Amino acid sequence: LHNADPPVVAVSLNRRVAFIAKEELFRSRFSNYFFGRLGAFPIHRGRLDRQALRQAQRVLVNGLALVIFPEATRSKNAQLGPAFPGSALIAVRSGAPILPVGITGTEKIKGATWWLHRPRITVNIGRPFHLPPLNGKLSRTELAGLTNFIMGHIAELLPVEYQGNYASKEN
Repeated sequence: LHNADPPVVAVSLNRRVAFIAKEELFRSRFSNYFFGRLGAFPIHRGRLDRQALRQAQRVLVNGLALVIFPEATRSKNAQLGPAFPGSALIAVRSGAPILPVGITGTEKIKGATWWLHRPRITVNIGRPFHLPPLNGKLSRTELAGLTNFIMGHIAELLPVEYQGNYASKEN
């Protein structure tokens, strides 16, 4: 994940979207207003944030696309890192389809003069899929498996050098 990934996804999807973003981005009045206008809402990472889960459900019920970056942090090496289970939990609870998106090239956006050499940014959009419906409360193991399933779909859209933790054993 790079800071440029959210706007790149937003312009690539050709529909109105909402974003889940780390709560630290909403601390000042200006950033709260700015990110709110972009359709973002805060989530407290590292714990179960029921308010953010309810907001995610409202977004989906209202017909918007909900953009989640399952890793919840920027990548220092441009590779997929370990993902948090929130995306799987939201998808299972809502029944919403998942549209995997793989982005490459944004890691080359560095410094104030990046636009002079305009790096090539590629957005690969996969086929939508659903997670299997599960009855009752999900165990941590089930949630981790579903999260890995989602990340595997994202990894398939990326060159091997970007797949990181989710590189297939065949590579």
